[in-house]
Amino acid sequence: MKTIAFYDAKPYDRQYFNAANDDRFHFRFFESKLNADTVALADGADAVCAFVNDDISEKVLDKLVDLGIHIVAMRCAGYNNVDIKSAYRRVHVVHVPAYSPYAVAEHTIGLLLALNRKLHRAYNRTREHNFSLDGLIGMDLYGKTIGIIGTGRIGRVFANICKGFGMRVVAYDPYPTPDANFAYVSVDELCRISDVISLHCPLTKDTYHIINEESIAKMKHGVYLINTSRGSLIDSQALMAGLKSGKIGGAGLDVYEEESDFFYEDFSNRVLQDDRLAALISMPNVILTSHQAFFTKEAMNAIATTTLNNLCQYFNGEPLPNEICYRCANSTCNKTKNMRCF
Repeated sequence: MKTIAFYDAKPYDRQYFNAANDDRFHFRFFESKLNADTVALADGADAVCAFVNDDISEKVLDKLVDLGIHIVAMRCAGYNNVDIKSAYRRVHVVHVPAYSPYAVAEHTIGLLLALNRKLHRAYNRTREHNFSLDGLIGMDLYGKTIGIIGTGRIGRVFANICKGFGMRVVAYDPYPTPDANFAYVSVDELCRISDVISLHCPLTKDTYHIINEESIAKMKHGVYLINTSRGSLIDSQALMAGLKSGKIGGAGLDVYEEESDFFYEDFSNRVLQDDRLAALISMPNVILTSHQAFFTKEAMNAIATTTLNNLCQYFNGEPLPNEICYRCANSTCNKTKNMRCF
């Protein structure tokens, strides 16, 4: 029986992965995140299972190879925290390309609705027996223009939800979806005409800080900005400036640029050491959740099932349809060797 070392494991990871296991693997769960200091915990394991805030750097990959581990199973879609170029020809990297696009899209619309109608502020007021409506006014979403950056499965599901609200949908994606029921425009045009902008693209060198001081300057005054994708799509310093000036009317964030040291952990009894994160949380026109958009029962079931199937395929010498490498990112990998990247 193969042993899998799980890093950054939470109680819900144990619950869903144990339920999906069917005695195929032996699990070792570690609360620690994977990094150069903790990689030695995987000694004796046959594979590593990692998550979004683990650090799979070249140094970590070198140590995994020394330990005889040649497979990293990401239990998420993103892999920007993996040095995939260093992994090539040494460590296979598999991920979960799709689990529940509805989970993320529905959380996104939840953030927008709460932000627009000030539900977070209204909730706190009524708990204190304050029933004033002053300062809680929102806008009709009907007829407004929403700009969606990234039209993969999540972006398209979100677009359909927005259409259900009667919103006009425009989008940007370097690889447009054929027969899309919305118009594609440039990033500059999207920023210029949108009342709401929502991010649904992966983090790459081309999308890093795609929302920055220059792009914010092109936006409508009072625009709403929603991000349920990756924190570093937004320059957080430029976001703060936009919120303070009123250029950005509000932000709904499920991710944060420096989240890896904070998200998924309990800091309720400690002073938050990130001044920018503390400032964002304190703003009345910001709603911040801790990277929970994916977190539904259906998504967790899909993540556990796909991750374990990925591992079964690897150990059985089968094709790896969910493997990624640095050539995949450039669309030059055809998985010609046993239907694997290498």
